[in-house]
Amino acid sequence: MPRIIAYLRAINVGGHVVKMDALRAHLAALDLANVETFIASGNVIFDAPPRVNTAALETRIEKHLYGRLGYEVATFLRSAAENAAAAAFEPFPSEQVAGAHNTYIAFLKAPVTPAQRSAALAFKSAVDDFAVNGRELYWLCTVPSMESTFSAARLEKALGAPVTMRNTNTVRKLAAKYPEKAK
Repeated sequence: MPRIIAYLRAINVGGHVVKMDALRAHLAALDLANVETFIASGNVIFDAPPRVNTAALETRIEKHLYGRLGYEVATFLRSAAENAAAAAFEPFPSEQVAGAHNTYIAFLKAPVTPAQRSAALAFKSAVDDFAVNGRELYWLCTVPSMESTFSAARLEKALGAPVTMRNTNTVRKLAAKYPEKAK
């Protein structure tokens, strides 16, 4: 069974508090195996059936969570290999990263289109830099994120698509903890 990392938006932010044992139970109710959570910010790991249609599974999870939680929870699935690739991708020079306050990865459902890429890269400023790779957008922030004019909400509006963001360290820890299983 392929190992899947689910990045869920709107879990334990904005007043939407969800206990991790309840979140695991919600996903286990979808017949997903070995459901685990990683920190309390909407990172769920599970084994999916072989040859799973991830787009259909994203929709199924979203509908199920909406029914259980009463609000929309955008869901972004990555295989263990896709997550490892996102974690390993280094779009910024090491000296730029060393001087940054933090780096983040925004997960999208589909590959970034050329128009979306232009819209995202237009956010570049003296304190923020951006890069795109497939279904991920990388944000390097040289100041605390609250001091930046950039936000996930502004990104969603510019892209016309939902996103969820994670600190790059979180994505790397998930990649290390849940490596791709040998076939």
